[in-house]
Amino acid sequence: MNSVNRRPSEPLDTRASEMFRSGNRLRGIFNGIPSPALVEMCAYAGFDLLIIDNEHGSASIETTENLLRAARASNIPAIVRCLEQDLARTLDVGAGGVQVPMVSNASHAEALVRRVKYPLPVGESRIDGKRGSAFSCRAAGYGAFGGSNHTRKSNLGIALVVMIETAEGVENSASIAAVEGVDAVFIGPNDLAHNMGYENRWNEPAVQSAIEFSIKAVASAGKCPGILALTPEDEERYSNWGARYFATVSTGIITAALRDAANFGRVQSS
Repeated sequence: MNSVNRRPSEPLDTRASEMFRSGNRLRGIFNGIPSPALVEMCAYAGFDLLIIDNEHGSASIETTENLLRAARASNIPAIVRCLEQDLARTLDVGAGGVQVPMVSNASHAEALVRRVKYPLPVGESRIDGKRGSAFSCRAAGYGAFGGSNHTRKSNLGIALVVMIETAEGVENSASIAAVEGVDAVFIGPNDLAHNMGYENRWNEPAVQSAIEFSIKAVASAGKCPGILALTPEDEERYSNWGARYFATVSTGIITAALRDAANFGRVQSS
């Protein structure tokens, strides 16, 4: 029996950037629990996009690599929310996109674009990146997919989502969204509410007004506006303002389900 030669698929999954440009409504889920099994569950549940949450989650870089493997194997596009100092290694372990918190002006967004992009060959006139190049990492298939093709695929396909979470960021929404290389702008309502002096009360009229302003500004700039939407009513309201990228949170869903199971059939005392 003759063996069949099969070239494996590349580890790097760049579908997220295409999704942000598609104009379609996307439903994602933040997951900060460092479990590949939970990544697979999110995929099998039917979410469009997984956001591995390394801003508030506990995953190490090694675990993040395994979470990305689980996402690739279960066929869900995944991006990683990470802090700036973790960008280089997050990209090298194969993230198809990154979501960076607390971006309040266009200069910051431009600096992040350069950190995500590789330097361009002589004679090319688009964004000249500053990302360090190594083809020994998972993103390049440990050398199997390295070289100029990997560099170009990464520069064209890795998604950058910047997060607006301050009143300054809201004011600068249009200029942030206009930065070439930014694929989506996600408004973080909890941090925005805190920054505006309302603690976690993001449904206060002033905070909702700021969210509406930011979503509309991002949409007008031709980029994909994103927002946390924990209920269908939230998603519909933000959709009417122009948002297309909606996210919920795995821990909230799991805790609510566990609470329901723990209290099933119990008589609630007054």
